[in-house]
Amino acid sequence: MYLTPTPLAWIALLSWPLVVWLLYSRLGPGRALIWSVLGAYLFLPELLRIDLPVLPDLDKHTLPALSAAVISYLRLRQRLPVFTGGRVTTLLILCFVISPLMTVLSNRDVIAFANGTFLPALRIYDSLAVIAMQGLLILPLFLARRDLARPEAIRDLLGALLAGGLLYLVPILIEARLSPQLHSWIYGYFQHDFIQAMRFGGFRPFVFMPHGLWVAFFMLSALLACAALIRDSAGRERLRNILLFPVMAGLLILCKSFGPVFYAICAVPLLLMARLRGLLMISAVLALIVVLYPMLRGAQLVPVNSVLDFAASLNAERAQSFGFRVMNEEALLDRAAVRPWFGWGGYGRGFVHDMATGENISIADGAWIIHIGSFGWLGFLAQFGLLCMPVWLLLREGMARGGVVSRAAASLALIHALNLADLLPNATLTPVTWLTAGALLGYAEAQRRARIAGGTAPEATGDRAGASPGQGAGPARPRRLVIEG
Repeated sequence: MYLTPTPLAWIALLSWPLVVWLLYSRLGPGRALIWSVLGAYLFLPELLRIDLPVLPDLDKHTLPALSAAVISYLRLRQRLPVFTGGRVTTLLILCFVISPLMTVLSNRDVIAFANGTFLPALRIYDSLAVIAMQGLLILPLFLARRDLARPEAIRDLLGALLAGGLLYLVPILIEARLSPQLHSWIYGYFQHDFIQAMRFGGFRPFVFMPHGLWVAFFMLSALLACAALIRDSAGRERLRNILLFPVMAGLLILCKSFGPVFYAICAVPLLLMARLRGLLMISAVLALIVVLYPMLRGAQLVPVNSVLDFAASLNAERAQSFGFRVMNEEALLDRAAVRPWFGWGGYGRGFVHDMATGENISIADGAWIIHIGSFGWLGFLAQFGLLCMPVWLLLREGMARGGVVSRAAASLALIHALNLADLLPNATLTPVTWLTAGALLGYAEAQRRARIAGGTAPEATGDRAGASPGQGAGPARPRRLVIEG
C-alpha cells in the first residue's frame, strides 16, 4: 500500500516521545506506562513507520514502549526485570528473543520460481534485525512486570481500558454512520482495504486501528473492564460503572463483529457472578486450549468438518468464510511442516506460492499460524508460552495454601485469556496484550514472593471494593482468595 500521510501524521508519531515524557512528569510510573502504550495504540496512525538502517522500524507498536523504557530510566533510574522470574519464564524469554537466529541459519536458501522471480535467502543481518524487533515487541511486558504488579495498578489498567472505550465513543458513532473516514481525514490515507469495512448492510468502525476486528476486540475489553469494575467497586463508583455498561455494550454492537459479541455474552456473567477460583480456572483452561490448539490441528485431531457443518446450519455466509479459513490453515500447516522447528523466516517465505508466477496464493488470519510459519514451533511455544504463563502462575497462586489473588487481577486474567483465544482466528496481538501479560506476570510473581516469605504481599492492601484506583492504602481488609490445600 502506497501511503501519502499528512504532516500531522508524522508530527503525531515523531512527537510521541515528548508525550511520554509529559506523562512521566505528571503521573506515577504505572499510569504513565499505561497511557504511553494505550494512548498510542488508540490514536497514532497505522502503517506509518520510521525506517532506520540496521535497527527495527519504529511505529505506534514499538516507539511508545521504547520511549517509556528510556524515559523511565532517565527519570527514575529503574532497570528492567528481564531474567528475574522462574526458570521456565526465563527460558521462554531467551527462546523468544534468540530463536530468530536459528530461523536464519536454517533458511540460507533462495526460493526460486519458474518466471525468474524469487524469495531471497535470509542473512545474518536479518537475524539481528528480527532479534531487535522481538525485543521491542516484548518490551511492554517487561515494563508492566515492573510497574503494574500492584493491585491498584491492575485496577488502573482496568480503568484505563474503560476510559479508552469512552474515548472511542464519538469516533465509533461517526464511522458507524459515515463509514471509516477518520484515519483518512486526519492522517491522509486509509489503513486497510475499504471493502473490509462493509458489514451487515452498513459499516464497521476502524478509527485508528488496523481493522474493524481490532476495534471490536478493544471495545470488548472495555466492556469487560466495566463489568469487572462493577463487581469490584461500591457506592458512587459502582453506580457510575453500571450506567456506563449499556453505553459500552452499545458501542460493541456498533462494531458489527460476531466473535467479540459472543465473547461478551459468555464473559460478562462470569465477571459479575463467578467466584474468583472459577475466573482463574476458566482463564487457565482457555490459555491451555490456545497453546494446544495448533498442535491438535497439526495432528488432525480438531473436528473441523463437524464445526463447519454446525456453522452451515446457522449461517451459510459465515460457514463459507470459516471453510475458506480452514482451507488456508491446512495449506499453511503443510508448508510449515517442511521446516517445523524454526520456520521459514520473513519475506513471505512461510506462505504458499504459485511456483510458476511466485504469487502468494494463501491467506493467514490467525496469529498462531503466522508465527509458526515464520518462526516454527519453537518460536510459537516461546511467544504463546510467555503470553499464557501469567494466567497459569496466577492460578497457581490462587490454588496455593495461603495464596492471595485480587478480584481485579482475576478479572484481568479472563480478559487477557479471551484475547489469547482470539489469536486463534485473528491476529489481534497488540502492545496492550503484552502490557496486560506483563501486569499479570508481575502481580503473580510478587504474590508468590510474599507467600514464600510467609506473609501477605504489601501490594494486596487496599485492593477492596470501593477503593479508587491509586488509593491503595487504607485500613479496610483486602478482598482476597485464600484456598487451603
